[in-house]
Amino acid sequence: MRVHILGACGTFMGGVAVLARELGFEVAGSDACVYPPMSELLAAQGIRLHEGYEPGHLQPAPDLVVIGNALSRGNPAVEYVLDRGLPYVSGPEFLARHVLPERWVVAVAGTHGKTTTTAMVAWILEAAGLAPGFLIGGAALNFQTSARLGRGPFFVVEADEYDTAFFDKRSKFVHYRPRTLVLNNLEYDHADIFPDLAAIQTQFHHLLRTVPGNGRIVLPREDEALAEVVARGCWTPREYFSTRIPLPAEEMDAALWHARPAAGGGPDDPGDGQVFDVFLGSALQGRVQWSLLGHHNMTNALAAVAAARHAGVPPAQAVRALAAFRGVRRRLELRGTARGVSVYDDFAHHPTAIAATLAGLRRRVGDARILAVLEPRSHTMRMGVHAACLPAALAAADAVLFYRPPELGFDLEAVAARLGGKARVFARIEEIVDHIVQEAAAGDQVLVMSNGAFGGIHDAILEALQRA
Repeated sequence: MRVHILGACGTFMGGVAVLARELGFEVAGSDACVYPPMSELLAAQGIRLHEGYEPGHLQPAPDLVVIGNALSRGNPAVEYVLDRGLPYVSGPEFLARHVLPERWVVAVAGTHGKTTTTAMVAWILEAAGLAPGFLIGGAALNFQTSARLGRGPFFVVEADEYDTAFFDKRSKFVHYRPRTLVLNNLEYDHADIFPDLAAIQTQFHHLLRTVPGNGRIVLPREDEALAEVVARGCWTPREYFSTRIPLPAEEMDAALWHARPAAGGGPDDPGDGQVFDVFLGSALQGRVQWSLLGHHNMTNALAAVAAARHAGVPPAQAVRALAAFRGVRRRLELRGTARGVSVYDDFAHHPTAIAATLAGLRRRVGDARILAVLEPRSHTMRMGVHAACLPAALAAADAVLFYRPPELGFDLEAVAARLGGKARVFARIEEIVDHIVQEAAAGDQVLVMSNGAFGGIHDAILEALQRA
């Protein structure tokens, strides 16, 4: 069968293309921008890529067109598919038809931490010799690819709540029908398609309806939004983990997963997240010592260990596997150091994630100066939905450099003013680079946060520092 992927260079759709190729299909793809690393990954798989959405790329007609959710009516390729009556499906529907039947699906959903936790679960199953299939929405450093079919019954998928396609406005995750489901957390996001948190909760309720009675749902005990979803109806046994680290002894429950820092100041000190013990109730399951940082990654680890146990991996074995977990690209990733200045790249684009990333870096670098560089790029951020929360989220930084993209939907200067003089707004990326070169000193930490490429600012900063 000949398959054409529209939107092939997106992380999710690129993964779909890789899986289709592994299934033995002849695969080609189109995207508005064909660029590394996805273009190189797909080319290595023998997938032919076309730049742009000209109808000629769909000639001769493929047997099936898989349409990504970034495409909508009016797109030339979409209009050609509809006018010619070519068979088409969404990416999630392709997975549901061709990849997931008869598989034990482990799905990871939630507002934050999906990519990292998905990669953790896949790595734990891999280390246990189970050779899982997976589709991860990022570059997991333990694997050479973001997607593969695998050899065993298990398939681990990042379960996104964003809509499926222009013709299917349900969340992607309702197509996956998981047996093991991780719900990391739930906050308001994706303001371009969801009017409020209640609308997202409805989609999560629909997801819970698809999990069988002999499955398992792993979720945080302290998340009120998820508790409301469960209260609407849940037909599957649940396992809870605590996001309180360390957990007071009086709150321990025999069936509650929790973590305790192995190194830290005192009983109320969450540590830096690099060394911690995993407990189920009062029973120690093992110690994690890894390169990742932060409270959020400790809770991600608890969810991953619990999910892996449902898939048959003993917790002690899962904890040992996490010691070799290398993380995911663009999650507090050190891109380089020049003139004594360290430059990090992070995907954070929601106030909660921004605060968590800064807290993790602060734990690592102590009193060193942190220069936070933020691009408000996501639809939700550009609309100004989270504008009021940004000053508090960025409070741990010593200096904040905002990039103001065109047509921003809120007053970024007003946000900067609330940071008490330590924030500045720039209209051009080059101005941010010049400012850092002039102001940064040896020992400073530059943290760049965006859910996009940010115009290659990371390399630009490093190159400019080296020249200075």
